[in-house]
Amino acid sequence: GDWDFWGDWKDWRLWETVYPIVMITFPGAAQAVLWERLWPPWGATVGFLGILFGEWVNRYSNFGLWTTFPITLVFPTVAVHRAIGLDVVLMLSGSMWSTAVIGGLGWVLLMYPGNWPIIAPLPVPVEHHGMLMSIADIQGYHYVRTGTPEYIRMVEQGTL
Repeated sequence: GDWDFWGDWKDWRLWETVYPIVMITFPGAAQAVLWERLWPPWGATVGFLGILFGEWVNRYSNFGLWTTFPITLVFPTVAVHRAIGLDVVLMLSGSMWSTAVIGGLGWVLLMYPGNWPIIAPLPVPVEHHGMLMSIADIQGYHYVRTGTPEYIRMVEQGTL
């Protein structure tokens, strides 16, 4: 969804509720399969690193090469620290049930503070051509994307 693609479009409500729940499924499944078969305490980290590699290939090829959109504005959500935390809970407890409860809670609670240093400058108000707007708004106006109200208004006016 948009809450993970665009730096200026991090949806504050979905980013703390829906996205962590969706994002834990693949690392959790990789952790469960590896723990059942081999007992390594690093299944979630390996699972998330696979997701992260796929996301960067997607962003570089689609945004960087295909549309020449600045790659610095489409960073993925940071979650390596959360995957390591999930693996540490499994390693210390040895129980999948307690990992699901305690590790899942930690996964959600660590998302916002772990990503805050990256998105902290985006809501900062600045003056731009005599108007007060945030840095995220300036990014959105300079790099107009499809589906945004600015793009739809341009299509309705027939400027494209």
